[in-house]
Amino acid sequence: MSHPDEPARQRGQDALDALWPEVYQDLRRLAGHYVRGERDAITLQPTALVHEAYVRLLREANTSWVNRAHFCAIAANAMRQILVEQARARHALKRGGDSIRVTLVDDAAAAPGGDPDVEALDEALTALAELEPRQARLVELRYFGGLTIEEAAAELGVAPATAKRDWALARAWLRRRLSTGAGT
Repeated sequence: MSHPDEPARQRGQDALDALWPEVYQDLRRLAGHYVRGERDAITLQPTALVHEAYVRLLREANTSWVNRAHFCAIAANAMRQILVEQARARHALKRGGDSIRVTLVDDAAAAPGGDPDVEALDEALTALAELEPRQARLVELRYFGGLTIEEAAAELGVAPATAKRDWALARAWLRRRLSTGAGT
């Protein structure tokens, strides 16, 4: 007996299969940025992280992607969630030690406070999303999606100048939040 959503799911999987070869190397490079640094704390290699994201995207194959940048942002968000889950599991096992650390996509000057652990960054982004949803989404698109200011601005439907202002404000807010480690 087939599932009523089967045709939509198959179309989504077909779209994912068609797009995947085009974006695989970009996502692999992005995953490499995520796990670079304290590699001994990372149990997933970049290739495994990309493949795990692919499996998650297959489960959600009915998702429609507007363009390549939109797909990369969704895939990068899946990788973020995988790293957050892994950090939480490791944290639970070690009771406060060995949080997974990631290197953020942008250059060191843009990184808010260096390379925060992924769990702290996720908590900070969640808090920022409550205050400034567009800024939080911009951070996700830039750090986790690897998009340029122009690509992220187009994805958000704002002018690049607006995205640049939001970017500066979000970086400053995250830098402060991550350096204090608590609510602001």
